[in-house]
Amino acid sequence: MNRSKDREGKRCMKKKNIIIISIIIFVIVIATIMGILIKKIQKEMREYKIEPISEYKYFVLKEENKYGVIDTKGNKIIENKYDDIKIPNPERDVFICYENENTKVLNEKSEEIYTQYDNIQPLRLKNISGDLMYEKSVLKYSENGKYGIIDFTGKELTKAIYEEIDTFQFKEGELLVKKEGKYGILNIKGTTLVKTEYDKIEADKFYESENGYKNAGYIVSKTTEEGYRYGYIDIEGKLIIKPQYNDIYRIVEIDEKEIYIIAAENGKYGLFKNTNKIIDNQYQSLIYNESNNTITALKGKKYGVLSIEGEIIVPFEYNQIDISGEYIYATKTDKDTEIFNSNGEKSNIDKNLAIINVENTDYKIYIQTIEGKTRYSIYKNNETVTKNQYTYIKYLYDNYFIACNENGRLGIIDDKEKTKIEFYYHSIQQIENTKMIEAIRDKENKVQIYSKDMNMICELENAIIENNKEYIKVYNKNEIKYISKEEKEVDNKEVFSNNKIFAKKLNGLWGFVDKENKNIINYKYEKVTEVNKYGFAGVKLDGKWGVINDKGQIIVEPKYELNENDPMFIGEYYQVIYGNGEIYYTK
Repeated sequence: MNRSKDREGKRCMKKKNIIIISIIIFVIVIATIMGILIKKIQKEMREYKIEPISEYKYFVLKEENKYGVIDTKGNKIIENKYDDIKIPNPERDVFICYENENTKVLNEKSEEIYTQYDNIQPLRLKNISGDLMYEKSVLKYSENGKYGIIDFTGKELTKAIYEEIDTFQFKEGELLVKKEGKYGILNIKGTTLVKTEYDKIEADKFYESENGYKNAGYIVSKTTEEGYRYGYIDIEGKLIIKPQYNDIYRIVEIDEKEIYIIAAENGKYGLFKNTNKIIDNQYQSLIYNESNNTITALKGKKYGVLSIEGEIIVPFEYNQIDISGEYIYATKTDKDTEIFNSNGEKSNIDKNLAIINVENTDYKIYIQTIEGKTRYSIYKNNETVTKNQYTYIKYLYDNYFIACNENGRLGIIDDKEKTKIEFYYHSIQQIENTKMIEAIRDKENKVQIYSKDMNMICELENAIIENNKEYIKVYNKNEIKYISKEEKEVDNKEVFSNNKIFAKKLNGLWGFVDKENKNIINYKYEKVTEVNKYGFAGVKLDGKWGVINDKGQIIVEPKYELNENDPMFIGEYYQVIYGNGEIYYTK
């Protein structure tokens, strides 16, 4: 009987244990799922997008020292009666209007909006020169002497709890805020990226061509009795280096997920890789060498070289270290120089020879000094390509190089040293975002444009190059030429295919024709502009500019004395650009 009860008790206890274990497992699973969900939500809240601007709909108008707003047809939608007007986002009808010390926000119907908030202000970006100089998604408001942010629908993103709100240098979409005397960072969603715990915050200036400064981290500092002490927070908001160092800066040339930080403590420098210190603070200086991914260090009075992972590859025995390309030139005395490769292995190359790596790893550029003269050569797969004497060579793209001969003239050669563009020029450069070449001959001041295959597309004397998204404009006082991104010279009908009329010159004077080349405006003007995307063109007569519309009708008879070759018009108004790039229209 007792044995039966014991067995029954053990079964009950086993069931209880199973139930308890199941509950524990269930709780762990739920906690894990909740943790994953919370992290996902937190990540999503930290992420933000900069609102793109594809079309300008509104422009600031200035007349008689008062400001208003016009639309793309030149219609006045806000009367010019304000001391100033800011349009943070030219696609949205949100106009910040200033009257004396006060502001109000109007829409395109001249209705006041966001009336529940006081003293609404745009947030001006740092290090921006241009007309898009404000945060395009959020505005600042005040309440009881403190500040918060709202979006362009009027939604409150933060309470007015901050003593200061400003844009964060370099990082559009992020805001520097001050609370109880300490600084932190918010994004334009109102999410806290860096807690308000610091006396100073700076972006580390890490830059990517696709993302700009978005993935730059944060150098933070706190004040101690000895002064500022610096630490580092990554883009996930993690404090990876505590604020205890005299100085900190990121090696921004290393474009990797890993973050390399040089930090000084009591006058001695060390190196962090993320949270790990890989070089102790025992050096008077650490200098990163981008060309061979090494670090030149000073220890005591001697220089040496470390790998990026902290290994000594050149001992601390030298009075001077120079880096040229992948090679390290270590000097003990003026006549005693040893050469090492980037792995720290000794090399037998000539000490007067520098080897430069280029973007295409098939090639290297050798720079050699012989009897006081510097000579450049191209090497392909460790074999010399060039036989002639060049005083300068720069890799261009594909198998092409810009070279300078002994007469100081520039040309382009290929990797078989065949001349592709003759040595006539004093300037040769690649046109940005294309593979086209701009070459200038100084004697005639003639600009010539070449294709990526080194065939001449066009030439023009005293020309100015204007690089637009869809085309290249090459022009001087008398002539305009257009080049498509397909590297062909095209006429204005092809470039401005949506236009109804087109500028044309005949016998030294300008007029306009339609797509069938039928004359619309007689050839009587000294200069004209093409019809812009808003439907207006400038015409110049007797030194003064007027305005026509896309039907060839006169909007303003020539009366404006403008010192511009290509003025911009909307309706009866012409564009004026401040020195900082901000624009307004006036008449």
